[in-house]
Amino acid sequence: MLIAMKQGSTRDDLARVCRAVEDLGFHAHVLTGSQRTAVAITGNPGPIDPTLFEALPGVAEAIAVTRPWTRAGRDAHPEDTVIRIGNARIGSGSGPFVVAGPCAVESEEQILSVARILKDAGADALRGGAYKPRSSPYSFQGLGRDGVHLLAKAKEATGLPVVTEAVDEASLEQVLRVADIVQIGARNMQNYALLKRAGRCGRPVLLKRGLSATAEELLLSAEYLLDAGNPEVILCERGIRTFSQHSRYTLDLSIVPALRELSHLPVFVDPSHATGHSERVAPMARAAVAAGADGVLFEVHPAPERALSDARQALLPGAARELIAQLRELAPIVSRRTEALR
Repeated sequence: MLIAMKQGSTRDDLARVCRAVEDLGFHAHVLTGSQRTAVAITGNPGPIDPTLFEALPGVAEAIAVTRPWTRAGRDAHPEDTVIRIGNARIGSGSGPFVVAGPCAVESEEQILSVARILKDAGADALRGGAYKPRSSPYSFQGLGRDGVHLLAKAKEATGLPVVTEAVDEASLEQVLRVADIVQIGARNMQNYALLKRAGRCGRPVLLKRGLSATAEELLLSAEYLLDAGNPEVILCERGIRTFSQHSRYTLDLSIVPALRELSHLPVFVDPSHATGHSERVAPMARAAVAAGADGVLFEVHPAPERALSDARQALLPGAARELIAQLRELAPIVSRRTEALR
């Protein structure tokens, strides 16, 4: 249930509503927007009688919310969430936030050279995995702490914010030393212990959709992060497993407008992991921006033939530079046409 407060209601009114919710044995979550304040109720096993709250001073109405993602949904938070990373804004039509870099941090020379190229090309953030969850135990698992240290060097050298993945609670502690955005990968989308801990980490979290997850399951995973206290969550489509064999996964771009309808959270797209083929990354990145994605992340490597992870899908630096320019040109065109249709 969502309890909408009247404009002009007082702090005492709000505190009284929260006490009433907690007296029933439920949890009260205050949601503050630019136009109104609301209280979301969680922990109730079934429907609640709205008259329990509508008679309280300062209450405008009590709304039954049938969707289980109370905090991630637009019912509780109708305005788009906007996340600030340095001078950049993510969400609410701010233009595509471009994250690029190698799949894995391999050496100081590799990560520094890519970071400098991307900085010059106009990327907004650097990606690179220090910890790599791999399907095979014999594949390269990342440099771990050494990789975090190299990401810190690249960040210092270029000023680019860093996006990197935590694979468990121990690696999260290391990643927090350098990450401006913590990534929770597809394989960990339903690692609820990690989600709860990441919800308390004090950094924005980029949450990737699981290999076979529905939109509802992705939003419920985001709910774990929000419920733990982290309001800065980014949803990311990275392809799902289907019967198709022409692509590594199937990039479900239809989920971008669907998520924007259901949720206030920003939505990113990762065409590199979805397609698995470097020549298909740019078309799908452009399509993602056209579909309304708030950001795109893709992989870049100075010598893909020597990459230790996901070599086939990495763009060369020249191709990455061209793609970033294309995305910058495309975004205002899409924005103008979208406004004209409203």
